[in-house]
Amino acid sequence: MGHFLRPRTMPASSPTTFGPLTWALLIAVAALVAGVAWALRGRLRSAPSPRRADHGTIDPVTGLMSRAAFEVALAQALDTERGEGRSGGLLYVGLDGFRLVNEGHGHAQGDKVLVATAGTLRQVCGERVPMCRCAGDEFAIWLNADTSACELLARRVAEALAGGVELDGQRFTAGASIGLALFPRHGTSAQLVLRAATAMRAVKRAGGGTHALFDPRIETEQREELKIAQDLRLAVSRKELELVYQPKIEAASLQVTAVEALLRWKHPQLGMVSPTRFIPIAEKHGLIEAIGNWVLEAALTQAAVWRKAGLRMRVAINVSGFQMRQDDFAKRLQSGLRAHGLQPNRFTCEITESVAMEDTQVTRSAFDRLRELGVHVSIDDFGTGHSSLATLRRLPAQEIKIDRAFVADMATDADAKAIVAAVLTMARALGLRVVAEGVETPAQRDLLVQMGCDELQGYLFAKPMSARAIALWAMDAPTSLAQTFSPSLFKDTAITDARSTEIMPSRPASLPR
Repeated sequence: MGHFLRPRTMPASSPTTFGPLTWALLIAVAALVAGVAWALRGRLRSAPSPRRADHGTIDPVTGLMSRAAFEVALAQALDTERGEGRSGGLLYVGLDGFRLVNEGHGHAQGDKVLVATAGTLRQVCGERVPMCRCAGDEFAIWLNADTSACELLARRVAEALAGGVELDGQRFTAGASIGLALFPRHGTSAQLVLRAATAMRAVKRAGGGTHALFDPRIETEQREELKIAQDLRLAVSRKELELVYQPKIEAASLQVTAVEALLRWKHPQLGMVSPTRFIPIAEKHGLIEAIGNWVLEAALTQAAVWRKAGLRMRVAINVSGFQMRQDDFAKRLQSGLRAHGLQPNRFTCEITESVAMEDTQVTRSAFDRLRELGVHVSIDDFGTGHSSLATLRRLPAQEIKIDRAFVADMATDADAKAIVAAVLTMARALGLRVVAEGVETPAQRDLLVQMGCDELQGYLFAKPMSARAIALWAMDAPTSLAQTFSPSLFKDTAITDARSTEIMPSRPASLPR
């Protein structure tokens, strides 16, 4: 039996002897093990600990506390406040319009905006106030003070960020939305962050630029929102969506010249759900693409049905910001027009002013593709955003739609009337047609006609109606005492149909009547 296999109970007097070769081998193995151990030790010392990486104390972009470090500091602060019976507040700050910075100028510029924002927050709140960047463009701030002091700070932060930040002579973002949760009223540390963030998002949905205190009703609304989102996922397959159509009236003749397709959702339990309620939810939960595709196909199909019946109706659809940012939207629209044998210049895409004025590379490319396709572009809700004349000049738009808020007040409010007059003057200078929305009284109609508005739309003429009702109304137009359709809409379309699959001019000179 070899030396290494002898039992441990061997007599102590029995010596274990190694030959020279064995000793050399043992020394070599020991040296090898020592070398490997030293190398591994060096690697472990130089490599960052996974725990340290996950729980770093500094945000690498802004230099503020990391979220993990902030949550630890917040929990410790709340323990102290609870023990001493004091109160405090957590501000959750979200930048408005930050996505456009990343999309239009790149993430490097976006990081500079975040750094500048962090500097502004430090100036307003003070160096000793705990704050962190939670994620993306969102920040959290803890203030050991009463409710009034917390709300005062929220107002100051909103004011400081109202104009965005200036970098290299250019301003980025457009203010901030701020949610405020109070301790101990609104819960523990984790609950405070969550509820302040919930309040912040409610501010964003309302337009941003200000602050709001957390309200438990917001959580109820969120639960309702999730339920609507779940049901909305099945709305297309269950055939619960439908389009209704509201006529557009030519101001000069007071005859119908076009229709706008409006989306409706007939919920099995809630009844008719307003698009102002479910469209933002669809955008937030990634459902707008499927819904937008359905609207596009349904509107094209109906336009083709009317054309075959001899009714050459110009049809408009509302296009969301999400659709405008899709690379293939114009291509899908072109394919749909060709498949249904429709001319591009008889189709209008209505885009809200806020989306049109984004002026990023993505939206500019989308507008260029629509121009090449030859469809009409209408800027909707005009006057409610921050229009740039320089941007408006570059857009391939044929018309702008004055927001109904100005139309509603123009007969009784001098300022509203002046705004409408200014829009009309600007539109004439740029060669744009003007549509007035929300016309409900003869006084509004007469003023708009007198001021030179091109088209009118509103309950004074017709409420949104089904496609079948539009067709019946059109057929009855020659004998009806109600509003009639323009005779040009009923012309023989045989020649037009034969040419409908040809490539249309890139920008039609005028809208067809």
